[in-house]
Amino acid sequence: MTNAPSDADRNSSGGVVAAGDEADQPDEPAVYDWPDDEAESRIDVGVLVAHSPGGAVEPLRSFAERMARDGVDELAAVTDAAWRVHCVEPDPLTDRAPRRPSEFLDEAALHMTKRPYDLVVVVTDVPLTTRDERTVEGLASPLARVVVVSTQRLLRTHDRAAVREIDSPAVRWNAATLLVHLLGHVFRADHSDGGVMAPFSFDPSRRSVPPFDADVTEHLEGIASRIPQADVSRGWLRRLVFHAVSLVRNPGIVAATLLQSRAPLLPFSLPRLSTAAVTPTLILVFSAEAWDVGLNLTNRIAALFAIGSIIAAALHLLYVQRLTFPREHSQVFTEHMALVNVTVFLILVVAMTGLFLIVGSIMLLIELAVFPPNLMTNWPSLEDPTVGLVDLVRVGVFISTLGVLSGALAGGAENRMALRHLALFRDRP
Repeated sequence: MTNAPSDADRNSSGGVVAAGDEADQPDEPAVYDWPDDEAESRIDVGVLVAHSPGGAVEPLRSFAERMARDGVDELAAVTDAAWRVHCVEPDPLTDRAPRRPSEFLDEAALHMTKRPYDLVVVVTDVPLTTRDERTVEGLASPLARVVVVSTQRLLRTHDRAAVREIDSPAVRWNAATLLVHLLGHVFRADHSDGGVMAPFSFDPSRRSVPPFDADVTEHLEGIASRIPQADVSRGWLRRLVFHAVSLVRNPGIVAATLLQSRAPLLPFSLPRLSTAAVTPTLILVFSAEAWDVGLNLTNRIAALFAIGSIIAAALHLLYVQRLTFPREHSQVFTEHMALVNVTVFLILVVAMTGLFLIVGSIMLLIELAVFPPNLMTNWPSLEDPTVGLVDLVRVGVFISTLGVLSGALAGGAENRMALRHLALFRDRP
């Protein structure tokens, strides 16, 4: 792979033709082209090798190249699109520790906007874990169009007593099958579709990639024809409009990612943020001033204050923790990056709503079970000392809103790592 010329394309039969404008891309040492003059679209795939310190880089690069070529051959036949595979310079990792797939998103997003690529395949030699800390062979993000493949599980036998050779036929064809399977997820195929989309397991006797079922082929062709989508030059107002238009055009995939994110439970993974939200409310709930304001608010004002504070807290986390993609300036901004940003923001909104409900439940419990009910009759600031359930809810909403704001502002640096692992990737291969 390292001997491949940077200014040449190769077709599936091994021929070499001039690549034209590819020669001016210094970070792309090899470009492999599967031409199809009749194809309705062209799909550019970036292959990024992320290797551990001291790891064997050349075998890993050769493995990534071969896997991409084998996988793209299958997908080109199914999707009727012209595929181009671009092998970029390897990216060294700082240690051999297991990683979640979201930890590769920064580099993948950077390459997506520099080229830009329609898909990015990351190949690494460190263990890959899910949100539940399970080690898997690979994971895909249909939203970000990023696939991460780890050689750890592919090279180890089930009893971990032996290690397979990275260039063995069994590893080659199982890796190609895994890549096609994961790219099928990017094209929104599922395990129930059968064929190569059946749940992946390593088969030592495998010497080819299983086919897609006939029922899935037409669906994949339609999705693949829409993969190369519009991009926009930078400019905050233009990008803001572009985000909104991208959401309107792709509500389904954003909704699906949001549903699988378990965003309302995210505050439980952020103990410092939750503590910063609950602590001041425990003081405010016994404060006469907080009760005075809460009881004198209208229901409409209380609701608008809560909604505005939740959105403000989500925006604060989004920009302070630098959760938008790409995190470096780029002249090109693609639609799938816009969808990632929109989804991350919506996940944060739902998470802050979950935090609001958690704090609100605690406040209402204190008001009903702990706060002395007759104490209110002695407060001279109340024209009507009678406090009903609606009044208690309104006070709880007001105090909980302040708690959400204080939690977002004082949550601390721990939020960065937890929030970076949002549910942009599937939980299983």
